[in-house]
Amino acid sequence: MGGPYLPVSSDLPPLIMGTATFNSQYNSNPYELPTTELVHRALSAGICAFDTSPYYGPAEELLGRALSTQFVQENYPRSSYRLLTKVGRIAASTFDYSPAWIRRSIKRSLSRLGTAYLDVVYCHDVEFVTPEEVLGAVQELRRIRDSEGTIHYVGISGYPVDVLCSLAEMILEKTGEPIDIVMSYANFTLQNTLLATKGLERLIAAGVDCVLNASPLGMGLLRRNGVPIGSMGDFHPAPNELREAIHKASLWTEEQGEKIEVVAIRYALENWLHVGAAVGASGLPAADQTNGASVGSTTSPRRLGGSVMGVSNIAELEETMRVWKVILDAVPSESINPQCRKGHVVLDKDQKLPESQRIQTLTKGIRDILGTKWVDFAWASPDADYVNTPIPEHPPPAED
Repeated sequence: MGGPYLPVSSDLPPLIMGTATFNSQYNSNPYELPTTELVHRALSAGICAFDTSPYYGPAEELLGRALSTQFVQENYPRSSYRLLTKVGRIAASTFDYSPAWIRRSIKRSLSRLGTAYLDVVYCHDVEFVTPEEVLGAVQELRRIRDSEGTIHYVGISGYPVDVLCSLAEMILEKTGEPIDIVMSYANFTLQNTLLATKGLERLIAAGVDCVLNASPLGMGLLRRNGVPIGSMGDFHPAPNELREAIHKASLWTEEQGEKIEVVAIRYALENWLHVGAAVGASGLPAADQTNGASVGSTTSPRRLGGSVMGVSNIAELEETMRVWKVILDAVPSESINPQCRKGHVVLDKDQKLPESQRIQTLTKGIRDILGTKWVDFAWASPDADYVNTPIPEHPPPAED
């Protein structure tokens, strides 16, 4: 039997390593990535939560391999890290939210990740299916949580902020129980802050305990080299005109002596830490995490807005941790200003350090270049001609 569990916000740290990059969307051959070393270094740096999905190609398999190594087994018991995965999305245009598929998918994820339980399971990319399908999937996941204990928390993930809000409201209305956690991606970035301005208050009102901001680089859009092109080709939905505006802003940023991705990571992680505090996580930040300590036994005195950040190589991980440490060094010891609950960035005077001011200046310059047309622009998801194309009698997930 499962539960009762602490609120998910007290069980997660504010920085989670994403593994969508362990996939052919972002890299030509994910099996050639140093995934085991990345996971080991992340754990050693204090990152104690990992987000993945069966849809991310071999990501679950690669993460599971890394976690099964002697290094992890001897130094990091299962209680010391959290695993977040997803159900429902099978391929780019194929979804199955049926109870039977959910049960099979959960069984496969448990096997791939080498674990007896999953800390969080999301319904993946909920905008692609009907609200009724989402509701049914949430109810099945909760049944598994309560009767089998192989799931601890149930959430939804996706892109359109209004859809995430509407579904969270519907789940509360229909079941009397709020969804535990919502993960939004690419909606609190240097380019787009709709999660804060349009989503935060509604999600709080719907009783959502934790809201994670994923993909602070906008699925790789906010990079000097443009969107990543893996073996699947150009998957990114951003229109060419937006890409051109980002490129122009990137060139300007380089002229100022900085890289646009550094500004983007710093902007998203630092500001969501405060803006998202009301729906944040109170597990200790990575810089404070000690080897082998249980996340649930090491909580912060305050909640900090949680982010999911994916990396493909050691240099990206090191840069992320460098920026994260700078951000944490600027967080005052007292609680986060309650005004941040409404989605406005409010920095205490101790945080207005020269580096923060420099990033703010660069942020303004970049957003000025993007202009009103592209600041807070969100692409359609799904696009107008999308049709779910189920695989006829697709086989159950293989037993890995």
